[in-house]
Amino acid sequence: MFLPKPKSSVLKQLFFVTFQNPILSRANHLYQKLPQQYTQTCNYVDVYMKWKKDSYYESIEHIHKSKELKPILSLKDFIAQNPNGCIPISDVSKRGLQFDVKIKVARFLRQYPSIFEEFVGPKYNLPWFRLTEEAAAINREENKVLEEYKEDLKERLKKFILMSKEKVLPFKIIKGMLWYLGLPEDFLQHQDKNFDSSFRVVELEDGSKGLGVESTKKILSVLQKNAMRKGLYYGEPMEAIEFPLFPSKGLRLRRKIQDWLKEFQKLPYVSPYEDNSHLDPNSDIGEKRVVGLLHEFLSLFVEHSVERKKLLCLKKYFELPQKVHKAFERHPHMFYLSFRNKTCTTILKEAYGDDELAMERHPMAMIRKKYIKLMKESEVILKRRRANNPFLEYKKLDFEMDSVNEERREEEKQ
Repeated sequence: MFLPKPKSSVLKQLFFVTFQNPILSRANHLYQKLPQQYTQTCNYVDVYMKWKKDSYYESIEHIHKSKELKPILSLKDFIAQNPNGCIPISDVSKRGLQFDVKIKVARFLRQYPSIFEEFVGPKYNLPWFRLTEEAAAINREENKVLEEYKEDLKERLKKFILMSKEKVLPFKIIKGMLWYLGLPEDFLQHQDKNFDSSFRVVELEDGSKGLGVESTKKILSVLQKNAMRKGLYYGEPMEAIEFPLFPSKGLRLRRKIQDWLKEFQKLPYVSPYEDNSHLDPNSDIGEKRVVGLLHEFLSLFVEHSVERKKLLCLKKYFELPQKVHKAFERHPHMFYLSFRNKTCTTILKEAYGDDELAMERHPMAMIRKKYIKLMKESEVILKRRRANNPFLEYKKLDFEMDSVNEERREEEKQ
């Protein structure tokens, strides 16, 4: 027995009653937002997308100088923490690996005369180093910022840990990300001073130590806050939020990719702080969760960028796919990949857009820019020295012999 096919007028009337009735309309809206109502499929069309260089992102100096700045600040901290404010070269000459310095430490320090001042020590004619007045002034300003924004910096670390699967990360993983989060290198060594009641030190299965965070309050991601500010998000579960897109000049996506991206934007947004166990990692919704996680990562970092290889060690703890790097390549309107300095750096485009309210600026960003400006002054000083002494190239110190002489002096002291 077959039921008669309803007329179009009957269907229109049913539709009108459902959506005009506030109770039925609300119930229907909530029903549509349930996770199980979405068919989790992967519709991405895998076609080749040629990388397009963007001169704007290639010219952001504090991003591309960050790698060079890191060992400089490590040595700066080592000198500044000395009670005398200065050190003999023998204190660091054999610690190049510790400071991530690829050449002789003495040679490295002499490359930045605007930051490190060299003088002859009181004994054995050893070269000594101290901070220049300009570097010391920035260092004092840096310490003031670290103290003033201590809670903000700790909150960034908490968010980073809360995005992980178990809300716990090994110390070695956190230590590798301190630079990007803007925290001091010795942050984990001073637990009494830096850890509040929400932090907990745990012992992991392999016997190593880990840091966990306990939090019951709901945390909104940067994307959710911006969407709420614009009236595009109302705080309901599995609500769709579109990622802000910033196409580079001359970059065109294939038609199939454009069509897929339109549908991708309409999918529900799953916050990186929410449970994602109900998601199929191979589905488009699963990919949107991964893209949202990467977006939140970069939002917390100082330069809103990171070396892509640094993310490889995070896959296990954040449930990232094996080929997580593909997410950056598939979303070139959100992320820019720079290949300067013989490495691949991922940059969040939204952080360098016109909307100044979109991204909360990191308190350490301005300090690092000042150090980079000082680094550039070193280039001018060295260039001037070479110009004043055209025979300097032939009078350069043999740093290998310096190292041998230093070792001999140390033996004499003993």
